[in-house]
Amino acid sequence: MNTARSSRSELWLGRIVLLMLVLFTLLPFVGMLSAALQPAGSNPTGIQVPTNPAWGNFITAFEMSKLPTLMTSSLILVLMVVPAGLVLATAAAYGIVVLRVPFGGVAFVVLLLGLTIPFESLIVPLYHLMKDAGLLNTRLAIAMPLVALYLPFGVFWMRAHFQGVPKEITEAAEMDGAGWWRALWHVHLPLARPALTTLLVLYSLWTWNQFIIALVMMDEPLMRTVAGALGAFQGQYGTDIVLLSAGALLIMLPTITVFAIFQKQFVVALLQGSVKG
Repeated sequence: MNTARSSRSELWLGRIVLLMLVLFTLLPFVGMLSAALQPAGSNPTGIQVPTNPAWGNFITAFEMSKLPTLMTSSLILVLMVVPAGLVLATAAAYGIVVLRVPFGGVAFVVLLLGLTIPFESLIVPLYHLMKDAGLLNTRLAIAMPLVALYLPFGVFWMRAHFQGVPKEITEAAEMDGAGWWRALWHVHLPLARPALTTLLVLYSLWTWNQFIIALVMMDEPLMRTVAGALGAFQGQYGTDIVLLSAGALLIMLPTITVFAIFQKQFVVALLQGSVKG
């Protein structure tokens, strides 16, 4: 009886803690929404429920920050970075775990070391590398470094998945006469769908919201990412907290929408890793 009461108490305690964490996470968004609905040019203080919400602030912020053009630029970069990143990460992890290529373990350790390098410390070397290659002010100067910078995490993620696949599945494919390509395409990739989907979403969000590399490599503001919209908008309306809040919410909306749509894939991929690991 005491055990049942203890379990029930722990369950309710866990729910209360989770609820508090959710409220703590949502509080900044509520504050930004409250500020965005205040009259333009005002100085909001704290979270207030506006008596006459100014929804037109979102239209003004959308037009002034040139979000459609920047969203298109971000989408182009996503289409350049994500497929290449997925292919390279999957191929590298498959070679290390399943094919056991020579020096695969050493390559993986080198990639892990790449995860420890601060992102910002690589900006200057990357700039000079792209400059020497004559790629500055092109989208390739943004896409290529992003593919390389995302690769260590991608290989780490996909390696964890391939390690969780029972060896009997690979052996059965070999006994059926499947070569490495056929085994990858018909056996391993279907099993890796949750892991690949999660990695696709992460790569897409990281590229969509990339700011530093786009700012350094591209002089044309409208060819940067959508995150650059907030920086440009802040430069023009730096003292208008209302319009800044509206612009920030518009920029975050695609990210929140994508995560809400694919949250089940995140859960499935994480549960697979926890069960198989």
